[in-house]
Formats: sequence, C-alpha cells, structure tokens
Amino acid sequence: MIESLYIRNYRNLDELKIGSLTTVNLVTGKNNTGKSTLLEAIALYATKCDFGIITQFLAERGETYQQTSNDKNVTESNIRALASLFTNRIVDFFPQDAISIGVVENDLFGKQNVSEKSISLRFVKYYEEVVNQNVEPVTRRKRTIIEDENVSLIVDYKIGLEVKVGVSSLIMPLEDDRYYNRIGFRSLGSAENFQFIRTRNLYRDINGRLWDNITLTEKEKYVIDALKIIEPLVERIAFIEERTRNRTAVIKLSNNNSVFPLLSMGDGINRILTIILALVNSDNGFLLIDEFENGLHHSIQEKLWEIVFNLANKLNVQVFVTTHSEDCISGFEKVLNHPQNTVNGKLIRLDNINGKVKQVEFSREELKIATDQDIETR
Repeated sequence: MIESLYIRNYRNLDELKIGSLTTVNLVTGKNNTGKSTLLEAIALYATKCDFGIITQFLAERGETYQQTSNDKNVTESNIRALASLFTNRIVDFFPQDAISIGVVENDLFGKQNVSEKSISLRFVKYYEEVVNQNVEPVTRRKRTIIEDENVSLIVDYKIGLEVKVGVSSLIMPLEDDRYYNRIGFRSLGSAENFQFIRTRNLYRDINGRLWDNITLTEKEKYVIDALKIIEPLVERIAFIEERTRNRTAVIKLSNNNSVFPLLSMGDGINRILTIILALVNSDNGFLLIDEFENGLHHSIQEKLWEIVFNLANKLNVQVFVTTHSEDCISGFEKVLNHPQNTVNGKLIRLDNINGKVKQVEFSREELKIATDQDIETR
C-alpha cells in the first residue's frame, strides 16, 4: 500500500505531495487539475515504468510513439511524443528535470526525502563504447550519460530515455524501437498488481479475460451480487464468443430461461461489471478508476461504494478514484461515515492555484462536516 505519494514534473503536476493515503481515496477537482494524471502516475509507479503503459498513455492522447526502423525524423517525432509526459513538454537533460514518482519518507532529521523505492524518467545525452570482458559475450556496449554540456559539444552523442527504479537504471535508445521489447522495464523491479479503468470504457475485450481469472471461485459471487444492485434477478453470468471473435457478457435471470446480452441492459450494469471485475482481479494491489460515476445513476452509487469498500478491505486492494460529481462524493461520504464501516478513506481535492496543482485533503470527519454544511469539495 502507498502511504504517501510524491509526483514531480509529470504532465501538469509540477510537484505534488499527498500524505496519509488510505484504503479508498477519492480525488476531485475542477477543469484540468490533474485527476487522471494522478492515476497515470500511480500506474507508472505500480508497473515500474513499463514502456507498454507509457506508449498506451501517449496513444490515448494522440501522441503516437512510432515503432519503426531507425530514422532520424521518426526519432525526433518520438522525442516530441515522450516530451508530452513532462511538465511544459520541455526536453532537458539534467537530473532536476526528471519525472519522479514515489513515496516520501522522513530521514533521521525529520526532513522529507523521496524514497529509493521511487521511479524516474528523464531525457539524457549519452555515448556508446565497446567494452571487453572476460565472460560471454566477450564484448558489450556500454552507455555513458553526458552530464557536462561542454562534453556534448565534442562527443558524438545520442539521445535516450533514462529509466530508474530504485537504485537500478537503464538507458532506452530512442532510435531502436525494438529495445523495450527485448529488455522490458519490469526487469528493473517487480510490478505491482493493478487494474486501470479509464473514462467511458466498458472494456469488452478485457472483461472476458478478467472473468476467466475468477471462474469457479468465490469471486464469481462478488460480481453477481454487484450486478444485483441494478437487476436483482441476475442469477448467472458468462462470456460467449461472437462472430467477430469478440467475447461478450450474457446473463441468466432467475425468472426466465432465456439468456440475455448484458449490453442490452444499459450502461449502468455494464459499468458495474467493469468496476467489480477489475476490483476482484486487483488482490494485494491497486485499483484505479477514472470518473467513477460515468454511466451510473445517482441512486445506485452509494450501494456500489459499499461493495467497493468491502471488497477493497477483503482483498487488500488500495483504491484510487476520480470524480467531478456531487452525488458520487455524497455516496462516498455516507459509506465512509457509516457506523459499521471499518475501512479508511479520504477525499483529496486538487486545486489549480496560479498554475500550480495543490491538494486539499479531507478526513472522514472533515468530509462529513463539509457535506452537511454544503461546503464545496469538488
């Protein structure tokens, strides 16, 4: 579990420190305040900078990373795409310009420092040299980062992306598109278990695989119980293959012998399926949900929060959710402050103050006061 989070130079988050994170964390904010950016940062931290995740984020924003052969124009295009990950899209080559994501810890003198568990990304200039060694293979290429700008004037250098996970690091040559497929960034550290639900996506292709993971386990019942929030007669669920080879969910109702496509029953029940399937596949890891309320009527959100809280506690999942909905916040607060609830939660509001994203944090007691007195928490 992440107890605190530090993010620096990632997109519009210049420097953000969030302390005392809990089991269920609800993030709010108006306009482009960095809610989805925060989820992306957690995903990068959980996967230890998996480059497949990075290129996925780029593609979702129209920033294409081209996986083609060596070509100067393609390399420059890829640098511009990767620059969109950095605050103000600046391509600089110094340690202080790196994206840093991780936990904040206090040293012996009470000073807050970013832990060695953190990850970082930065552009670097480097040169290669052949090094002889006494083991197979006999020679290897050594990549050396150029920190002195004067050296770069006299050395035939290349531009790469340095990836650090804790104390381990490597340089990804941007002119070699096959590099990350051969090496893989997960070799720098063990990736955490996590699921990421993006806005407005029912994940038809992913849901089938997630269902296969829990088939014939008690988690099937968790999914069916959640679907009953909208349709109390749901008895069974399965995934079948269509002519297009896509797998789609079908359900059996207790009062009917027929099988019905779940898609025919509305966005709400399909959204719940996506959320709960992701949750029960996030054991001992993280669940990230962008815009929790999408497709969900306000009358069912409190019931869904109850299930999220209970399963997060049962399966040891740390949940991060974004929203801009008052109804979503209200349902969250009611479940959080219910006398029988034993799960910790908090609300984090991100505000854009003079171009800087800052957080305002609400404990369960503070959130109840704010809700009762109609104080703005979005």
